[in-house]
Amino acid sequence: MKNLLYLFLAVLLVSCGNTGSNDGKIKVVTTTTMITDMVENIGGDKVQVEGLMGSGVDPHLYKASEGDVSKLYNADIIFYSGLHLEGKLVEVFEKMSAQGKNTIAISDALDKKTLIGSEYFASNYDPHIWFDVDYWATMTHYVTEKITEADPENAAYYVSNRDAYLEKIKVLKDDLTAKIDELPQEKRILVTAHDAFNYFGRRFGFEVVGLQGISTATEAGVQDVQRITQFIIDNKVKAVFIESSVPRRTVEALQAAVRDQNHEVSIGGELYSDALGSAGTAEGTYVGMYKHNVETIVNALK
Repeated sequence: MKNLLYLFLAVLLVSCGNTGSNDGKIKVVTTTTMITDMVENIGGDKVQVEGLMGSGVDPHLYKASEGDVSKLYNADIIFYSGLHLEGKLVEVFEKMSAQGKNTIAISDALDKKTLIGSEYFASNYDPHIWFDVDYWATMTHYVTEKITEADPENAAYYVSNRDAYLEKIKVLKDDLTAKIDELPQEKRILVTAHDAFNYFGRRFGFEVVGLQGISTATEAGVQDVQRITQFIIDNKVKAVFIESSVPRRTVEALQAAVRDQNHEVSIGGELYSDALGSAGTAEGTYVGMYKHNVETIVNALK
């Protein structure tokens, strides 16, 4: 990562400011698939979006390649999540920003006093902010402002796209609330591979338990498995969930440990936590991902 950082900076020092697009479109690079979806909805056909991370990619463990240098060098704007979600890549973005590159953490839109604290991140906040639907709406406004600043001639177009996207988010929130209302409060216990769903839990009244910590860089140990096994038995948890960006073996080990105690817990399905589903599918969008997750959770825990 250190060598890659030097390469980024060397390129930027030589050529910063020469990032114009030949076709007139604003060139935007995004990190996570969630941000990519947001920017594509806002930017429409006026913005060329390149995402560094694809479906199933874990941003906690992402390592930038030399091929990312050209994408970042040619970008007019770089959007990343922040709060150290992208690990050491954040250092690269901060250095690039200091060199004059338009590099923006979308989490800067949020009031840090409202975030969930975390001792596992240098930011001291849980970075899985996209699971709060209201946060996502706030960040949509912020990203629209930044794109409009870069391309003021098309401001009305971006605002119109933003409003259409926000309407989708509003409908999504109503749909999620209606689905979750099918589940009695005592059954709202979500056990997953890692602790990515705390904002979801706070928003919709779930107790959330992750086998691994908030970052997938922390491995689950024997004591973690034993502790959560007992929790599942004590609380009569019906199902646990795997995640698309985390190896399923950790949850399968948990299921086996529960069985060893003469109890049964099913794997309720796969949730999308740190990345969306495959491009071109419903789950490959923010709205589709969230609906899939909630339907999977509620149907398995009923």
